[in-house]
Amino acid sequence: MVQENTLDLGEDRSLLLVDDDEPFLRRLAKAMEKRGFEVETAGSVAAGVAIATARPTAYAVVDLRLQDGNGLDVVEVLRDKRPDARVVVLTGYGAIATAVAAVKIGATDYLSKPADANDIVNALLATGDDLPPPPENPMSADRVRWEHIQRVYELCDRNVSETARRLNMHRRTLQRILAKRSPQ
Repeated sequence: MVQENTLDLGEDRSLLLVDDDEPFLRRLAKAMEKRGFEVETAGSVAAGVAIATARPTAYAVVDLRLQDGNGLDVVEVLRDKRPDARVVVLTGYGAIATAVAAVKIGATDYLSKPADANDIVNALLATGDDLPPPPENPMSADRVRWEHIQRVYELCDRNVSETARRLNMHRRTLQRILAKRSPQ
């Protein structure tokens, strides 16, 4: 387990956090500063790309889906400017295809939200073939199922009938699932 203020981050402790969820961004920035990182934040792809271009950081945590685009664009720019950067991609829509795309572009790891600061630090600092330890509180199977349904629903432009067809599910069953809150 990672302890606060005892991390060996090397000389460059710069960290870029990119997320359009302002309260989450503030909480994560504060948690990462407590762990010894020098944090810069961005709330959009454009702001993240600007920081990655002007001041490429040693570490980055980037949300995949941002209001103005795809967080992988920030990862790509950061990788071009600083190939040794360690990047973790976060998303609320965990999918194998997206994880593969993130790693191909150069992300060090891929975590589903909600991820706590310890999970993120472990992923950022994992070296070589070492895998970070499993998360303390991973998503439940019900939550993973719900996330998958939400992702397909979004990809089908919120068309219930098309989503139900693609998921091989009855339309009314899908409507009931969509009407409920997300499981924990």
